[in-house]
Amino acid sequence: MKSYYITTPIYYVNARPHLGHAYTTIVADTLKRFHRMLGEDARMQTGTDEHGDKIVKAADKAGMTPQAFTDEISGQFRALWPQLNIDYDGFIRTTDEAHKRSVQALLQRLYDQGDIYFGEYGGHYCYGCERFYTEKELVDGMCPQHLTKPDYISEKNYFFKMSKYQEQLRRHILDNPDFIRPERYRSEALAMLEGGVLEDLCISRPKSRLTWGIELPFDKDYVSYVWFDALANYITALGWPDNEDDASGTYRRYWPGEHLVAKDILKPHGIFWPTMLMAAGIPLYKHLNVHGYWLVKDTKMSKSLGNVVDPLKAAGHFGLDAFRYFLIREMNFGSDASYSAESITTRVNADLANDLGNLFSRVLSMNAKYFESKIPPLGDQDDADLLLSENTDNAAENYIALFGEMRLSQALEALWAPIRAMNKYVDEQAPWTLAKAGDTARLGTVLRTLLENMYKVAYLLWPVMPDSSATMQAQLGRPQGEFSGDALHDVIKYRMHLRTGLAIAPASNLFPRLEMPREEAPAKPEKKAKPAQPAAAQPAAADEAPKSPVEFSDFQKLDLRVGVVLAAEKHPNADKLLRFDIDLGEGKPRQILSGIAAFFKPEDMVGKKVVVVANLPPRKIRGLESQGMILTAGSAGGLALLTADAPAGSPIA
Repeated sequence: MKSYYITTPIYYVNARPHLGHAYTTIVADTLKRFHRMLGEDARMQTGTDEHGDKIVKAADKAGMTPQAFTDEISGQFRALWPQLNIDYDGFIRTTDEAHKRSVQALLQRLYDQGDIYFGEYGGHYCYGCERFYTEKELVDGMCPQHLTKPDYISEKNYFFKMSKYQEQLRRHILDNPDFIRPERYRSEALAMLEGGVLEDLCISRPKSRLTWGIELPFDKDYVSYVWFDALANYITALGWPDNEDDASGTYRRYWPGEHLVAKDILKPHGIFWPTMLMAAGIPLYKHLNVHGYWLVKDTKMSKSLGNVVDPLKAAGHFGLDAFRYFLIREMNFGSDASYSAESITTRVNADLANDLGNLFSRVLSMNAKYFESKIPPLGDQDDADLLLSENTDNAAENYIALFGEMRLSQALEALWAPIRAMNKYVDEQAPWTLAKAGDTARLGTVLRTLLENMYKVAYLLWPVMPDSSATMQAQLGRPQGEFSGDALHDVIKYRMHLRTGLAIAPASNLFPRLEMPREEAPAKPEKKAKPAQPAAAQPAAADEAPKSPVEFSDFQKLDLRVGVVLAAEKHPNADKLLRFDIDLGEGKPRQILSGIAAFFKPEDMVGKKVVVVANLPPRKIRGLESQGMILTAGSAGGLALLTADAPAGSPIA
């Protein structure tokens, strides 16, 4: 039996699972189910990444040991997936003893063959990314991901000879056009390889700086770099290296597989990991499938912005299968997509309630009325009947082909064409008119043609909406069984799947329409200070005219938080501006600029608890980026800070 192995990234446990994690894992589950329908031996792997600086800091902040902290957050991921109907086969943790031993075996192999060496390196280290950046990679001296200034660290470490495999990897990507997909990310990976000499990869951290990691087998004073540790999970989860030579073992059964990642981790998966595999003499993965971000109001989800979507709450509100359908249908795989209550409501009502749900409801109801809920016989079919079935079969073939190419949204759109065609066919054939005329034979043929095509659509939807698919199949009198052989193609190949005279469901109400979300009614006006502008602040005139009223929903968009000033200094290029490092309870401080230098001395600001607008888009002012705004109150007497006696990161409501 042909095997199929799909992995998610192992998720970093410095925060709770959110919509982005859910999307990746639901896509992996959908792909596993699709390949099961093809009769393949399909396996899905997920898990959690639990070592590194950020875990230690998050654990310290929570007042827990790293192990206790990772146990708790990893448990939240493990508990969430079954609630989203995700059928994973393996869940790996990088704190598992078996994984640690396997990573050490990989390190030892590369060290013994001379691909790991000891050296001294100085570079710009971002604690948020847990990696060194070159001068060329920085943007205006800032980390391109976190927009913070990295620390310059010079220390002795172990390095993997990644540059040795640069040309070999470049040639492999060129020779295998679908190795990294979609195409834009293949081009991006090639640009990394063709843009200059690939640097060797620092793969250790001294225990003097970090102890929470996997100890190097050849030097007890160092632990493994978190990415080297994490990437190896894709094979250690299969039992490598213990069963490397066992033809019947899990590793040989499933590897090489394919990976599913978000675009922000393209470099580790597209450059680090394949060169590690080349060096170790391990076959490369088949495909790296890269998707975009989910945006909320055109902004990437961020805990600091307060726009993180809880997937379990969303699934509970909209319905689990509707939620899964929306995620797969709405994102054009590889591109970013927008999430909102309005967009999911619109999609569910249009596709599921109006199209699919309406089709099942009206056809089953008519069959109950005219044939006592029994499947009618199929008589002579005319051109319209045959065309409808042909279109369904063609759409099914397109659906399968597009799924295999990771064009998931287009695959669902292809499948929706016959659903819409069936609704149109009902209107054109007018079964109610045939019943009134007493043309029972033609009436039966029309309904049977619809029921057979509805069954194919219901069957094909199982990877995306497993519960609804199974329910629809059962409503049509053919409960879903196990998949074997060429099951999926067999469903398309044969026109008749239902048994004449079998009693089926008299009605269906799987996808009721959703109410469009309404804005909250305005509450009693709340007095809030006018946010200060980044330019030099001016006291407000006592008789300044009041501003026009705003809707309460507009006010709710502000993310106001308590921030503690950790450092303050004058802007190097602007006398009226102060530059602050402010703790908003996010694990790392934000850089915020404010035009209040005429009113406050930098040394007097350190330690103050200020109110910050935390969800403003970053803005560059005189060469430095400001990641928020400090609120002040102006009067004829000068300028006052808005303060709040609460811990850093506390929301202002």
